[in-house]
Amino acid sequence: MAPEPGAAVAEGLSAAEAARRLAAEGPNELPTAKPRNLLQQAWAVIRQPMLLLLLGAGTVNFLLAEPLDGVLLMSFVVVVIGISIYQERKTENALAALRDLSSPRALVLRDGEQVRIAGRDVVRGDVALLAEGDRVPADALLLEARNFSADESALTGESVPVRKTPGKPGTADEAMGRPGGDATPWIFSGTLVVKGHGLARVKAVGAGTELGRIGTALRSIEEEPTPLQREIDRLVRYLAVFGLAAAAVVVTVYGLTRGNWLEGLLAGIATAMAMLPEEFPVVLTVFLALGAWRMSQKHVLTRRSPVIEALGSATVICVDKTGTLTLNSMTVRQLVVGARSHTLDDGPLPEAFHTIAEFGVLASPVDPFDPMDKAFKAVGARYLNGSGHLHADWELIREYPLSEALLALSHVWRAPDGSHYVVAAKGAPEAIATLCRLDPDRRAALMADVERATASGQRVLAVVRAAFDRAGQLPSRQLDFDFEYLGLVGLHDPLRPGAADAVAACARAGVRTVMITGDYPGTAQAIAREIGLDHGAGVITGPELEAMTDAELARRIRSVSVFARMVPEQKLRLIRALKANGDVVGMTGDGVNDAPALRAADIGIAMGARGTDVARESADLVITDDDFSSIAGGIRQGRGIFDNLRKALAYTIAVHVPIVGMSLLPVFVSEWPLVLLPVQIAFLELIIDPACSVVFEAEEIDPAIMDQPPRTAGQGIFGPRVLAIAACQGLSVLAAVVGVYLWNLGAGQPDDVIRSVAFATLVIGNLALILVNRSWRLPVWRTFRERRNRTLKWVVGGAALLLVVLLSVPGLRGAFDLGPLAPGDWLLAVAAGAAGVAWFEIYKTVRRP
Repeated sequence: MAPEPGAAVAEGLSAAEAARRLAAEGPNELPTAKPRNLLQQAWAVIRQPMLLLLLGAGTVNFLLAEPLDGVLLMSFVVVVIGISIYQERKTENALAALRDLSSPRALVLRDGEQVRIAGRDVVRGDVALLAEGDRVPADALLLEARNFSADESALTGESVPVRKTPGKPGTADEAMGRPGGDATPWIFSGTLVVKGHGLARVKAVGAGTELGRIGTALRSIEEEPTPLQREIDRLVRYLAVFGLAAAAVVVTVYGLTRGNWLEGLLAGIATAMAMLPEEFPVVLTVFLALGAWRMSQKHVLTRRSPVIEALGSATVICVDKTGTLTLNSMTVRQLVVGARSHTLDDGPLPEAFHTIAEFGVLASPVDPFDPMDKAFKAVGARYLNGSGHLHADWELIREYPLSEALLALSHVWRAPDGSHYVVAAKGAPEAIATLCRLDPDRRAALMADVERATASGQRVLAVVRAAFDRAGQLPSRQLDFDFEYLGLVGLHDPLRPGAADAVAACARAGVRTVMITGDYPGTAQAIAREIGLDHGAGVITGPELEAMTDAELARRIRSVSVFARMVPEQKLRLIRALKANGDVVGMTGDGVNDAPALRAADIGIAMGARGTDVARESADLVITDDDFSSIAGGIRQGRGIFDNLRKALAYTIAVHVPIVGMSLLPVFVSEWPLVLLPVQIAFLELIIDPACSVVFEAEEIDPAIMDQPPRTAGQGIFGPRVLAIAACQGLSVLAAVVGVYLWNLGAGQPDDVIRSVAFATLVIGNLALILVNRSWRLPVWRTFRERRNRTLKWVVGGAALLLVVLLSVPGLRGAFDLGPLAPGDWLLAVAAGAAGVAWFEIYKTVRRP
């Protein structure tokens, strides 16, 4: 943790001054590409194949001396551009909101208070508090530091961390030095604190930093397409080639059989428009962007879009106990000194336990952040006031930090008279036993006390003390002090509300929860019992894992869900063992050492509240509230996004089948009137585009989504069942439209009336497809009753109203080459359009268990 600020920097900037500098100098971020203006966005839309076809059709109509049709088609171009710009703006706003939420955080002093802010809000003159694992938010001068080292490889290419020291008096007025080199006071934006902690005053932000000067290279990095994007791109290419080939055939056949090549060109353009699935890339972009934004509202930030695909396939989630399954709000519950123990309550603390409480406080930071350190300080404040065991006037001389080799820390204090030093240490009982050099019998007795305390779910630390009188000759290691064992402290961390329900929800969804903790097996098993975690196969400890072969670990991990006394480096081995068994693994982490495991996992999940920047940058998801319920909610949200995306794409395939069919079928019989001209297809696109990218995106997640097993890893969005259902839906609607078309043709109706009835049937069938595809499980009437979708009434109701107006107003009817409909024609169109999808409602009823 960062040291206590000195008097010179105790206040930091005022909030008002920081706001003034932010407004004057701009945010602390690298320059990005300027957002496109309306003209640029419109040009990008016009270059899309569908719009080019519309423009081509409009031009042909003008050549045919049909200016009204040409104007109509050109007006459709304007409407489509408007819809596309709206969707792009909505997507950009969602992405901008995500960037703001997921930007690196910084801990700074404002008005004397420690405040965590977005990295972009750091300003010149801010005092930043930095600790191991933090990403430096701006170029700065170190004011205070303890054991401070930084990885500056992003700037220098040198992988070895460099040691940093506080600046000397007068250094603040000097220009920033260059990256690299030991014992310098300069730290740089984007570099990583790998050891120690300190305070630094910001000297440059944004483009003025060392990173800002070389930021062009960073901005040139492009993300590769996801498997889902590649799958959709491949399908679009195939359909586009097939559509162009079909259009060429239509032009040729029409010109040869009817002798009018310009009208044949219009028919060919209509065929290409009908077959071009230009909605697919738009749908994917909108779903992933807005889906990620919706997940952020549930405390889950999506840093990489492929994770939305992976969430539906997750089979195992590995989670830390502390702070994820529990509240990470530790309280001291029990003190053990010799054969006596005392459970803390509202009464006074017995004198026999004052010394262990006193040295527990001395072994904690002056201004603690860690929940366990806060718990020790709370005991001192509540029970030791006025007892002579609190020492506000003592001076902290040296700190011996925790290390992987020795899980204990020591503080060396000097009394006001300077006559002697007092050393207080606390840590894992086995580490404390090493510090005290306990013989085997005493160590065994200590560990027996620990097992009794951990069996009730407590986390146990040991406390020791030492004295030292040789001023200026403090040893380099904690082990060189002559420590005296004082006793054990049992701490309790309550379960998070809803964590047990989230574990149960994951189990129903076929996702196993694996708990990983640094605590003792007894504590881990107690928490597992309390939270409903499967613990029948026992516990694997860190030392046991080290002794296992990879094959044995892969076998044991199939049934064991509780891992205790684990260190971060062992998480990577657990990930590999689970993946070797074919599991799709999610892994939580918060420290620098967790980064390899987060990278190795299929779904890396960083803790946003207590996690380091390195963990967050290595992860796919960031949980902003560190709550396991949010992880379970993220799985549900990811599955729901994928489910709605699949329904939207299936609807898009289905609705194109009858459009393609009715574009092609009349071409091959010269006496049959054409049904779909470019102007009619453009009208249909005005329904299809918002339906597939707005209605289905806004659809509520199926409540039963977490009662289904995980999706098979690597399974594409277009499985055989999805394609079969989409094709059958499209063919059934096509059959209904063809039936109506042939019926009216046989009845001797005029060409424009035949076209009107077939077109109305197609539009109504389109709307029916939207309604039945909202759920592949519930009938239509139940989706209306159980699901809210505010966009549905606007799209469906608006399309129905437009159809009625189009076929009722003579001027509009003539512009679309349509004829008047009698009430019987309307009834036939509605009945046939609904009948075309009725089979799917029966299918849902029969298939539902």
